[in-house]
Amino acid sequence: MSAFDRLHPALQHHIVNSLGWRELREVQSLSIDAFMTGSNLVILAPTAGGKTESAFFPVISQMLEEGWKGISILYVSPIKALLNNQEQRLDKYLRLVGRRAALWHGDTSPSERRRIINDQPDCLLTTPESLEVLLVSQKVDHHRFFANVRVVIIDELHAFANDDRGWHLLSVFSRIGKIAGGDLQRIGLSATVGNPSEMLDWLSSGSARTRKVVWPQGSDQTIPDVQLDFVGSLTNAAKVISLLHRGEKRLVFCDSRSRVEELAVSLRQLGIDTFVSHSSLGLAERRQAEEAFAQRQNCVIVATSSLELGLDVGDLDRVIQIDAPGTVSSFLQRMGRTGRRSNTIRNCLFLSTCEDGLMRAAALIELWERGYVEPVKAPPCPYHILAQQLMALVLQEQGVGQSQWLSWIGQVPGFAQMSTERIAELVEHMLTSEVLWSDHGILSFAAHGERTFGRQNFMDLLSVFTTPPLFTVLYGQKELGNVHESTFYKRQEGPPILVLAGRSWATKHLDWDRRLAYVEPSEETGRSRWLGEGQMLSHAVCQSIRRIMASDDNHHSWSRRTIEQFRLLRDEHPWVVENKTSLVQTPDGKLTWWTFAGGVANNLIANAIKPLHEVKSDNLALTFPTTSGSAEILQCLANLHPDSVQPIPNDNAMANLKFSECLPPSLAAEVFTSRFNDPAGVKQALSEPRVLSITRE
Repeated sequence: MSAFDRLHPALQHHIVNSLGWRELREVQSLSIDAFMTGSNLVILAPTAGGKTESAFFPVISQMLEEGWKGISILYVSPIKALLNNQEQRLDKYLRLVGRRAALWHGDTSPSERRRIINDQPDCLLTTPESLEVLLVSQKVDHHRFFANVRVVIIDELHAFANDDRGWHLLSVFSRIGKIAGGDLQRIGLSATVGNPSEMLDWLSSGSARTRKVVWPQGSDQTIPDVQLDFVGSLTNAAKVISLLHRGEKRLVFCDSRSRVEELAVSLRQLGIDTFVSHSSLGLAERRQAEEAFAQRQNCVIVATSSLELGLDVGDLDRVIQIDAPGTVSSFLQRMGRTGRRSNTIRNCLFLSTCEDGLMRAAALIELWERGYVEPVKAPPCPYHILAQQLMALVLQEQGVGQSQWLSWIGQVPGFAQMSTERIAELVEHMLTSEVLWSDHGILSFAAHGERTFGRQNFMDLLSVFTTPPLFTVLYGQKELGNVHESTFYKRQEGPPILVLAGRSWATKHLDWDRRLAYVEPSEETGRSRWLGEGQMLSHAVCQSIRRIMASDDNHHSWSRRTIEQFRLLRDEHPWVVENKTSLVQTPDGKLTWWTFAGGVANNLIANAIKPLHEVKSDNLALTFPTTSGSAEILQCLANLHPDSVQPIPNDNAMANLKFSECLPPSLAAEVFTSRFNDPAGVKQALSEPRVLSITRE
């Protein structure tokens, strides 16, 4: 029996007659067969590779076969924009067979929410944070609301799995599963990742179901068109983009909101029909840009990683990357936006504006050709998320038993690995610090917990990430988006000029209490600030940079300008040798140790050295100032042992950890040190031979 023949007859009819499909893709056939065995699945395929139908066709079929009622399917996405994008498509599939879908997230109107509560859809499209709101809301009978859930489908699974939101997601699923009284079948959708089996094990925590990875490999033998060009500046990048591929639809990625805005301004000045998309734009502004871009041809949309996920902005002709993202996975996600139409291939043009960006881009291409993709790793020791979940359960159950609360979430792997002593230490700290109090074994919020987390009906408690101090920017009644408050710190005479939505705006009035900025259009050059835009490169990427720098070979994807730039770089760094670190000393006594170990490993080594010598670190090297004696430094390095290089707790970082108020200092330190660590990178850097070179410069 074929996979198609296993589907419910009504669904078969509509696939052929309503959708006009002649056959299923390989990933869809494999997914149908795997789902029908009752397994939890991770389905891997490129963007637009048919993953959504791979999940929903067998689920809809089983819904019809077994007559599911009420909300039986939860479809969860990391971002609201992806949910908005999928709503019409998924509702169409369900309505073909007399069922329906509905959308619930932060922008859903109160009237629509009431309609969903009173007349439940079959599938709810939502975010983890909205599920948390539903679980703790006093306006929703969560035991009734989630009683019929059978299947959860998680889109862009990799975006959850390597972040604290993943622990939050699994916790929410665990609580919903307890309410529904069943072993929820779980389906994760993702593009290519380095460790799909491990990601499936993580997704299946607490589930007794069998597990299957659906990953059709080798079906597409077309070699993508990847090119790397060195343009030297963002201004030059704009000129190249304006001249290349005219008449085509181009998606340009920058890895900071500031550069997105700067590039968009430059492209518009060159007469290019340009749109902007990033997370700090207002919803209406972002949606307007994405819809307009989807309907046009000769145009450019400049975006951050917010468009890396599977949002549909129409059939793209080209993906252009300014400099490079930090991972091979991101590169593959972005390139996967192209090549959807027949007789087209996936493509990506890297435009490097600096030497650092050039090396990163070349490294990603080299790693990709080696078949390397980063493994997705869940962050260890999520004690702060456990504290958040305990408080959420207090709200959900209006008080929860001190001996029973862990049964709701104890099978989540990040929590299951914690000792009972450490969990007891956490609860005791929350009691003694008056976040919680116990009345005959029933935990409730105490005075300090109410003050700290009770603002706006505990809304801040329901999200596991911290919102930075942002100003909302308004032009008349129109919300343009938001910028960091430091945008308005006084740097010049006159009103601050900022850039948002690809245009310059002069600040008319600042309302610091309400955090509102009122603006009007300006012809002056502006700037905006957002924090957290720096990149810390992995050990794998930095090792690739070393291999490229130590080689005389030029890659077939490199332009003439790229080849010439690498010739200059290699001439300037003749001491780079594969499988060896390099100590480079200049006549003024400055010493640089080129480890190519990655940002985390170099920072850890630098912290171990700082008590003895002043030192600075970056992704590739450690640098000692001229005041340091080279002989002493060499001896210091010789004495370093990998076991002595350990993370040092950072008070500021721990204070910025959300829910850190709930953690005793020992647990907060454990969260930090377990996450800011790279023992393998440290060991390789310290164990490799060190070659000493003296330069004339």
